[in-house]
Amino acid sequence: MKDFFNKIYPVNDLILDEYVSHWSHYSASKKTVLTEAGKTENYLYYINNGICKSYYLNKDKEHVMFFSYSPSICCAIESFHTQSPSKYNFETLTDCDFLRIPYSIHIEIIAKHHELNILFRKFTELLLIGMMERHHELMAFDSKTRFKNFISRSPHLLNMLSQKDIASYLRIDATNFSKLINTVKI
Repeated sequence: MKDFFNKIYPVNDLILDEYVSHWSHYSASKKTVLTEAGKTENYLYYINNGICKSYYLNKDKEHVMFFSYSPSICCAIESFHTQSPSKYNFETLTDCDFLRIPYSIHIEIIAKHHELNILFRKFTELLLIGMMERHHELMAFDSKTRFKNFISRSPHLLNMLSQKDIASYLRIDATNFSKLINTVKI
């Protein structure tokens, strides 16, 4: 986890050790809703092992926003930062092994250490850039291009996720996705 953080922004070892010491182990089985829409996110998670998804429900249909997998930080991020109810669900797709830190401790420690504040500002900037790139892909590219981009960015997920979840993430009808997957050379 320290390597993950230091790749975003190098932090003094003593400060990072103090921060990391407040994270505790947490496991969740497949299909566990970690944060339900309408509930407030109380934890920031670091995925050691496993895959999660964040999705909206609209008329009982899931609309996948993003996938999280090791190594990454994840949660219902806007709910965590604002301590307000989440607008979407955050769920495990596989059995998952995490480290997690409660909001109150996280906010206390990053307020105490300027380097950690910079680290999480940079993390938030990277998250925003990724969301803008995803928004651009959804708005500007056809389904075949979105699928090819997904395969080039995360080929390992193709065999780890259901076609239904990938189709939802790419905003492709499941039937069209099934046809598309057979036409693109992987």
